[in-house]
Amino acid sequence: MTLRLVTWNINSVRLRADTVCRFLAEAQPDILCLQETKTPDDLFPREPFESMGYAHIHMHGMKGYNGVAILAKSPFPSMATRAWCDRNDCRHAIAELPGGIELHNIYVPAGGDIPDPEANPKFAHKLQFLDELTAWFAAERQDGKKMIAVGDLNIAPLETDVWSHKQLLTVVSHTPVEVARLNALQQAGGFVDAVRHFVPPEERLYTWWSYRNRDWSLSDRGRRLDHIWVTPPLVGALSSARVFREIRDWERTSDHVPVMVEFDL
Repeated sequence: MTLRLVTWNINSVRLRADTVCRFLAEAQPDILCLQETKTPDDLFPREPFESMGYAHIHMHGMKGYNGVAILAKSPFPSMATRAWCDRNDCRHAIAELPGGIELHNIYVPAGGDIPDPEANPKFAHKLQFLDELTAWFAAERQDGKKMIAVGDLNIAPLETDVWSHKQLLTVVSHTPVEVARLNALQQAGGFVDAVRHFVPPEERLYTWWSYRNRDWSLSDRGRRLDHIWVTPPLVGALSSARVFREIRDWERTSDHVPVMVEFDL
């Protein structure tokens, strides 16, 4: 059985429902994980996705901010959500997939502009969120468990995950303290970077380009903020990975692009 799984920070699912439908029609994923949906669950645009065969939707959203959702063609045996940092800000949804695979859809806080937790409460929140998530995975993880973690993790860990390592070392999303936190989270869950499993770390790879860049493709000042990780029992099932860079050129699209991994289960 082939499983196509995609993660995408959509930057408002109601605003871009037509864009999501176009992508679903062209890419035909089995599961689509969205972040930054920016809508409460009762206003989530279910109907267009259900009409395309994605009848099973796990929503965890709020008005105007954050929010995650998982769209699937097959039912989830179970679903859950998690809250971090004593906030119910809708950043983590969990769904069980057929075969006992546990899927985590995560939206890590962006962290503001100043990489100093004392001067910037948003950056302090980001670090605390990562610390709590890391401690939870370390405590809850069972050896040999099949898990997938996806989402906008808002950190570009490798030098080749940013357009300029030197210039972005002091910019939120690529600072050493954030990269260290992300590495600790990856280790706590026992995760393998599924995209870099296929794309060598020496090769530049981005999933986000700022709206401020008038010609984003020409300047190519991107960052790889969107990730798909798997635990070792699933590594052997990985068959391909793809970043849909061309979708950044679609009209009224997100500043992030979809990332897909295929499994041969």
